[in-house]
Amino acid sequence: MGINDERDIEANLQIGPTDKGMVRLFIEGAGIEIPMDFTPDEAREIAEEITAAAKAASQMGGKKRR
Repeated sequence: MGINDERDIEANLQIGPTDKGMVRLFIEGAGIEIPMDFTPDEAREIAEEITAAAKAASQMGGKKRR
């Protein structure tokens, strides 16, 4: 499965700080829970990558939410 392969799977994403000073992405779905912890610097890098991907998708005519 690659980034362009569509799947019909639902999941919830929660993002927030932990009590240990990390940033946690918590993914829950299909009977699994995946906690992913990042340093604040790593989280900023991820945020930059998401922003760049959103910009690229918009330039490619990405779907707009209603």
